[in-house]
Amino acid sequence: MELTEGNATPASAKPPVRQVPRRMRHILSLDDLEKAARRHLPRPIYGYVAGAAEDSLTRTDNRQVFAEYRFVTRVLRNVSGRSQATELFGHTYAMPFGIAPMGISALIAYRGDLQLARAARQLDIPMIMSGSSLIRLEEVFDANPGMWFQAYLPGEPDRIAALVDRVARAGVGTLVLTVDTAVLANRENNIRSGFSTPLRPSLRLAWDGMVRPDWTMNTFLRTLWRPGMPHFENSYATRGAPIMSGAVMRDFGRKDHLDWGHVGQIRRQWKGRLVIKGILHPRDVLLAREAGADGVILSNHGGRQLDGAVSPMRTLPAAVEAAGGIPVMMDCGIRRGADVLKAMALGAAFVFVGRPFIYAAALAGAEGVAHAANLLGAEVMRDLGLLGVSSPSGIGEDQVVRLQAGSMRSG
Repeated sequence: MELTEGNATPASAKPPVRQVPRRMRHILSLDDLEKAARRHLPRPIYGYVAGAAEDSLTRTDNRQVFAEYRFVTRVLRNVSGRSQATELFGHTYAMPFGIAPMGISALIAYRGDLQLARAARQLDIPMIMSGSSLIRLEEVFDANPGMWFQAYLPGEPDRIAALVDRVARAGVGTLVLTVDTAVLANRENNIRSGFSTPLRPSLRLAWDGMVRPDWTMNTFLRTLWRPGMPHFENSYATRGAPIMSGAVMRDFGRKDHLDWGHVGQIRRQWKGRLVIKGILHPRDVLLAREAGADGVILSNHGGRQLDGAVSPMRTLPAAVEAAGGIPVMMDCGIRRGADVLKAMALGAAFVFVGRPFIYAAALAGAEGVAHAANLLGAEVMRDLGLLGVSSPSGIGEDQVVRLQAGSMRSG
């Protein structure tokens, strides 16, 4: 139901105005961040973040799908009291979007997970820490006790139990189980750009670092000098491989054994909130609800797993219908406030944004992340007013229409 002037959240819920970091003053949109990050990051690191699987069909569709929807505005409505504050799992967040999990963030930005966590806490938005991170989850939790933790789990009950115990001991309240990585994706772009995990020392890698001296000095060498060689700290209950090695292999576990029976094990052991991420099929949303999940995140992993997988936007309405009332969230391809509101009009309870926030952290740390979030939040607020609604939950499905293929070509 649309909020009216009488019951709208006050405009004081808008994100506070902050001084823009000098390095971010030319950044006017989230797309600008990728262009700036390409100039800042070495080719292998940028290629890892920006790239997708095979021919990037899925990543392309993640953006294209938003262009297929148009708004139907309402007018002459008092929207002076509009607010983007959005309730999720009993907490009212300042904005209807959060930070998606991104692996090896501390190699992309100095102490990247901590930068993301601190910005999220300051902004009062959720941040999901990746299981493929290089900083211990306990340290990130100290910086942001509201963080969610995302796990890549193998189909091995003992290793599942050990990691779940560790996450619980840390005090984390929300566990996100990512389920779309049964096998390693074909990321040819990593090979072409010279990226691997762990990174293999080479003359090419050294040269790529030399031509990006800012990142080399202020991220890589600074990391080695202070905390030391990063390791995969949270893939399992114990420390994993270092990020750079000529011989050590990273343990990806028996992820192809993971099934709904293991989800049942996790649900029995984990007393906190359980979210399943990486679902696309409405039937799997129903199975997640039946397995005791508190919510789901529709995702195709940013186009980084199965190339040709559908965008979450294309299955969102059916997924919401199958969810039976548990929150259906989504990520993939969101770059504008209009994208956020289109997803919410189709039933998304919340959305998550990935790549732009780690680019922002690489460029200007937590302040850069805050600037990026405030840009997106300002777009949401502006678009609410132009749509004639006072909150994201006030946008109905009748306020978006999907263009036909012919009309898209003619436009």
